[in-house]
Amino acid sequence: MATSSNQPGLGPRYGLGRAGASSGAQPNFSTPAAGAFSSTAKTQQRLEAERLERDRKAREERERMEQVGQNSLAELSEEQREEITEAFNLFDLDKDQHIDYHELKVAMKALGFDLPKTEILSILQTHGVPSPSASNPSHPSSKAKAAAAAASSHQAPARLLLPFHTFQTLMASRILSRDPTEEIVRAFDLFDEGGKGKITLQDLRRVARELGEGLQEDELVAMIEEFDMDADGAISREEFINICLG
Repeated sequence: MATSSNQPGLGPRYGLGRAGASSGAQPNFSTPAAGAFSSTAKTQQRLEAERLERDRKAREERERMEQVGQNSLAELSEEQREEITEAFNLFDLDKDQHIDYHELKVAMKALGFDLPKTEILSILQTHGVPSPSASNPSHPSSKAKAAAAAASSHQAPARLLLPFHTFQTLMASRILSRDPTEEIVRAFDLFDEGGKGKITLQDLRRVARELGEGLQEDELVAMIEEFDMDADGAISREEFINICLG
């Protein structure tokens, strides 16, 4: 059958002859989404670089503090080193040679350092190690730490633990930097039962008995009389400080 020569061609009808429809044309991918993706990738790279820099500085500061602590530890007396060890062992309840936030707080308080929560957290964040509970939840000590964390309303502190050797070096630095007067006042408070503000003959008897010192009554009376400057039958805090400072 004859066809009309005026019938429109198939190409224009289906867009086959339009500009840009040839097989050699390249699609344009320069879209807002692609730009946003590139911007996000750069932001992530920047944040990662900042994190690595913070980690590097924290590591350097930790190493510096540990070196200072080692030097301080060497300067301590044997009695002071034993004091640190006893405080740690007393509050390392599960005896795993690590203490968590709560154990660290009371151990430091026993040594005379009653720090606020923010400072305790800072110590753990700088010198702490991850709790082993994540890698070994069946370990007894891990269970104890996990239970302590669950019982606390602030679980973040319990995720980091302080090892014994780090506790030693940190406490050594703090002990050496303590004011001698503060040490004397702490000793006075051990004698002054009940916070009377003075040491009586009864206090001396109690301390002598607790320490196993076989002092006679007349020796204890002589100690009071020798240092009792205001003749009130007791040794005040000021008198005790003067005695210790010579």
